[in-house]
Amino acid sequence: QAILCLPRAFDYSQKNAVLVPAAALGFGGLLLYCHRSGYKIKTLDMGNGWWGSGERPPIGKEDPSIRPFKIETSDKEIEDLHRRLDQFRFTPHVEGAAFHYGFNSSYLQKVVAYWRNQFDWRKQVEMLNKYPHFHTTIEGIDIHFIHVKPPYVPHGKTVQPLLMVHGWPGSFYEFYKIIPLLTEPAKHGLDEGDVVFEVICPSIPGYGFSEAPHQKGFDSVATAGIFHKLMSRLGFKKYYLQGGDWGSRITTNMAQMLPECVKGLHLNLVFVGKQSLRRLISIMLGAYVPWLVGLSREDARRFYPFMQKNIYDVLRESGYLHIQATKPDTAGCGLNDSPVGLAAYIMEKFSTWTDKSFLHKDDGGLESKYSFDELLTNVMIYWVTSSIVPSMRYYKENFSKDPDLSAHNRIGVRVPTGIADFPQEIVHVPRVWAKDVYKNIISYSYMPRGGHFAAFEEPRLLAQDIIQFVQKVEQL
Repeated sequence: QAILCLPRAFDYSQKNAVLVPAAALGFGGLLLYCHRSGYKIKTLDMGNGWWGSGERPPIGKEDPSIRPFKIETSDKEIEDLHRRLDQFRFTPHVEGAAFHYGFNSSYLQKVVAYWRNQFDWRKQVEMLNKYPHFHTTIEGIDIHFIHVKPPYVPHGKTVQPLLMVHGWPGSFYEFYKIIPLLTEPAKHGLDEGDVVFEVICPSIPGYGFSEAPHQKGFDSVATAGIFHKLMSRLGFKKYYLQGGDWGSRITTNMAQMLPECVKGLHLNLVFVGKQSLRRLISIMLGAYVPWLVGLSREDARRFYPFMQKNIYDVLRESGYLHIQATKPDTAGCGLNDSPVGLAAYIMEKFSTWTDKSFLHKDDGGLESKYSFDELLTNVMIYWVTSSIVPSMRYYKENFSKDPDLSAHNRIGVRVPTGIADFPQEIVHVPRVWAKDVYKNIISYSYMPRGGHFAAFEEPRLLAQDIIQFVQKVEQL
């Protein structure tokens, strides 16, 4: 019987010898056909929007020039501010409330007194102008940005362009501490390897000194398209991206839009969007057997107790979001009229978003990480540009289209990605979850300290992580 089976076995092996290579050849041919027929990985459409007032000019008529810009102030501007500060109407605080009700009104008196009597806006304007500022018109609106090149590039070093994007309620000023660490790393004792950066920090349209969109619908995708055009206008074909808060969303969209232009994407906040059954199971099991669902011990430490850290804390810190995502102009008109109201609204975020425990302190812990000059300079950028309302509208434009910020996740991000996870960030996203969107994570760092405003509060930690990430990418 064994002998009778031999011819059949021989025939079967002969068939395999023909069929397997044929199948492989056919599959390879299919891939080649798909490639040659224009099949591509899904990307976001860059579009060509128009956000200026009135009608779009004829194609090619937009001024592509890059114009030097300088921040200025005047006696009239400062006098108006002082008059409004003098008219501040104080509301007595609730005893023992600390920052549980929002900005402690008694501590606010101290802030206002400093702002009125000691804060020197002219001096801060001079400091802001220490980096080169520019304007350029893209899709009908003036885009403001700073562009800082390394003062000296040693032989053998490669200068990498890095676009850094802020969020709300921050500004381009958030990056003033980290810029020298990236443009002159050796001078500041950082292990830069062969990498130094030239840094480009734009203001999101409607923030700071960038013109606000005049049309509805300006979201993170529209911003991503404008910032790609900005980098192209500056002569960069390939560049690195970095962002947190809205900057994370914008730079992620940039990587989804033109991945061929993005050498690497570094984030200090990740949006993962919709929950799934797999993720719910992961949440339930992760507290007991984290290794079984791909979580590390550090993930478990930062993630649990789940209800406290991911439901209660998030609800407490997101009241502003619901207002800004629905009726931003109503609340915004009061903030645009009152510098004290504006300062309380913005600076409160620099308390509990820096460290959740600051909620229990009468001073909100603000002076433990920042100076009054730093905090008030950021507030003044909103005040002198009247940008609080358009900055708040950005929430409505994004959330009205995409309520959980997950619409683009199906596209995925395939460029090399680095994630710096700061322990006091509003939400913790484990690497195993981030991989659902970011398919090529080559660096994921559990940062030892710091919160939401990483570049502002822990510039050295963030700079070192960016440098190490870029070194890895350059070695690929």
